[in-house]
Amino acid sequence: MLVLETRRLALRHATLDDDDFILRLLNEPSFLRFIGDRGVRTHDDARRYIGERLIGSYERNGFGLWVVVRKETPSPIGICGLVKRDALPDPDIGFAFLPEHWRCGYAFESAAAVKAYALETLALPRLFAVTNPDNVGSIRIVEKLGLVFERMIALTPNEPEVRLFALPAPS
Repeated sequence: MLVLETRRLALRHATLDDDDFILRLLNEPSFLRFIGDRGVRTHDDARRYIGERLIGSYERNGFGLWVVVRKETPSPIGICGLVKRDALPDPDIGFAFLPEHWRCGYAFESAAAVKAYALETLALPRLFAVTNPDNVGSIRIVEKLGLVFERMIALTPNEPEVRLFALPAPS
């Protein structure tokens, strides 16, 4: 199911057929370093992750992380969307792309569309983003989206702190 389109990209719901892509993305060294190990090692793990985490979020929240594809090719290049975390009062915008699609503007383009969707279509009162303190590329994108650093926060008791950004309230 198509959710959003930009000039170059389409964001759609994940399906169980995205298992090859999810298996690769979640095991990229950059994903493991900056986002974390999701324990996805096999195609079965990937299908379970898609069903529980991605499709499950669409069903529970009406949003989630969507698969990003370039309009000219059907192959997934990344994920981008909204995540509802217990530790935050409102959703945060998240994204991850395969390394060969970095520095093409895809992360910002898709995240800007998600931001507009969150504020205009879903009418969310506030939007957050979280980044690993060392993830300079993601921090740059989040700041370009207009979110500002608020504080360091541990999303769960046993995880290291991450940088919390928030969209300032309209004045």
